[in-house]
Amino acid sequence: MDATAKSHFTGHEEHAVAPTRAGVFWRPTAKTGFVSWLTTVDHKKIGFLYGVFALFFFLVGGVEALLIRLQLAVPNNDILTAEQYNTMFTMHGTTMIFLAIMPLSAAFFNYVMPLQIGARDVAFPRLNAFSLWTFVAGAIIINLGWFMKDGAPDGGWFGYAPLTSKTYNPDHSIDMWVMGLQILGVASIAASLNFIVTIINMRAPGMTMMRLPVFTWMTLVTAFLLILSFPAITIALVELMMDRLFGTSFFEISNGGMPILWQHLFWIFGHPEVYILILPAMGVISEILPTFSRKPLFGYPIVVFSGATIGFLGFAVWSHHMFTTGMGTVATAAFSLATMAIAVPTGVKIFNWIGTLWGGHLKMTTPMMFALGFIWMFMMGGFSGIMHSAAPADAQQQDSYFVIAHFHYVLIGGSLFALLAGIHYWFPLMFGRKVSEFWGKLSFWVIFAGFNITFFPMHFLGLNGMPRRTFTYDGNLGWNEPNLIATIGAFILGVGVFIYFVVMVYTYYKGEKVGRDPWDGRTLEWSIPNPPPEYNFAVTPTVHARDAFWYEKHHKEEIAKEKAEHAKEDEAHGGIHMPFQSIYPFVASAGLFIMGLGVAVVSYDPTIKIAVASAGFLVLLAGIFMWAHEGNEGYHIHPNKEDL
Repeated sequence: MDATAKSHFTGHEEHAVAPTRAGVFWRPTAKTGFVSWLTTVDHKKIGFLYGVFALFFFLVGGVEALLIRLQLAVPNNDILTAEQYNTMFTMHGTTMIFLAIMPLSAAFFNYVMPLQIGARDVAFPRLNAFSLWTFVAGAIIINLGWFMKDGAPDGGWFGYAPLTSKTYNPDHSIDMWVMGLQILGVASIAASLNFIVTIINMRAPGMTMMRLPVFTWMTLVTAFLLILSFPAITIALVELMMDRLFGTSFFEISNGGMPILWQHLFWIFGHPEVYILILPAMGVISEILPTFSRKPLFGYPIVVFSGATIGFLGFAVWSHHMFTTGMGTVATAAFSLATMAIAVPTGVKIFNWIGTLWGGHLKMTTPMMFALGFIWMFMMGGFSGIMHSAAPADAQQQDSYFVIAHFHYVLIGGSLFALLAGIHYWFPLMFGRKVSEFWGKLSFWVIFAGFNITFFPMHFLGLNGMPRRTFTYDGNLGWNEPNLIATIGAFILGVGVFIYFVVMVYTYYKGEKVGRDPWDGRTLEWSIPNPPPEYNFAVTPTVHARDAFWYEKHHKEEIAKEKAEHAKEDEAHGGIHMPFQSIYPFVASAGLFIMGLGVAVVSYDPTIKIAVASAGFLVLLAGIFMWAHEGNEGYHIHPNKEDL
């Protein structure tokens, strides 16, 4: 590469000190432009791309939800057919869970977590890039059905057998759903292993585990949840794929299969998945509340311990989704008690957040508003969740709109509100611009009002007997007004989300520029310039306290001496070592994509399937082979003194 190439982030000069190995087939030299995004291994760029894709699919899932609500606005409506309605709620659930909220959390894991622990990148930068492009491959395969004759999947986002068997659903759409989810699982496992190694091995000197920011702790717990829970859904998906493609009978009851086996395998993954979605949100809230309360997080060790406890107990409650399947009184009682128990560490977190607010000097910024909205909405969803832990009550509410209201209060009012708060909170760090408080708060109140108008009436619809997954209803059942109100609320919510995104796009280009540490933050990510330089930290920080940057701001002379010593050490080693860009993670992900197409989409003709899948496998092997022969060479950067 050019020895005087300019850094995309900082404009600093870079000096290549390691030659390209002979085994490397092609080394990209572009630092800007389209190729630089395909070949990037920078955790910040990868986090940004995760966020862009997640927000795109969030909008797609929102459009699907609006079509569902349009269909249910009035009785006997015919905007959607029954089959189209099944497709909409299948794709809405799949998109929101796997393609929107999970990758949006991953965007923050990638961008923020290494900065919070004082690292210059994640442990395996190329594996990080591979996880991104593998996620994109899986997302494309799941959504390809929209552009094909068979249409998008319509077997429910939960994939219950026999609805997804070849007997009842012979289209390619379910094959695409199965293959897409398996590829997404590869992406999640790769990313999770990377985050675990990064947090354990790459913390700055002095950052003990009990000095980690809570968001980093929740990243760690979530990564373990993913690694431990994804094997269950992988087994279920492989068995379903074998039933559909090779005629096995794991779930085919006519041949001795057990459809209920799918439910057990799915929910062994599915309930930890709830906490995979909510724990990152809790981590975001635990960063925002102390910053804008002007005091440390109340009960930090208890918050950390309760988060880990939630993750552990999340594996012990899966069958509360199956109270109506006839498991027997002993199993039902056990899972009912475990479900009640998991409310305890969740309540502990809420009381600690309230303790943080109590007596603080509250600053009601837009991130703070979304954070407080999260606490209220999540409590609402939690109260109805406790009702579901009682098996007799759950038997009445199961598969009714009461359950729809419950999990939307938890996952939209909970996870999404917190992640929107996180975007506002870290936007100045990522782009050096601050969102207008007027427009930010306006979007909050419209989203808040629209959300409650949409989902609160669904409690009454459920208690009044309206079943979920029903595409129409008669006009004399008493469901007319609540459904119309919910539909109006959905469009108000859509307007709020539209305002939010317009404001974000405007701020990205025209927003008020801010300097370092605009919120008077407490953690290390606020100690560096914004946007961050490519190498993150000009010198590796030394951590002396739990709120590391807060300590730095009150011990400037001591910290300045340490930074000067670390700067001399880096200079003695030739500067800051950074990895080269690489195209090979993208090539390997492309191979997985072609394999998925071959198995799921191309044809039921075995010859064509084998040919396309084999071609994809060869591309995957080629990508891995060239990746392995790149070695660990990189280049060195000499940072500007202004970044110290």
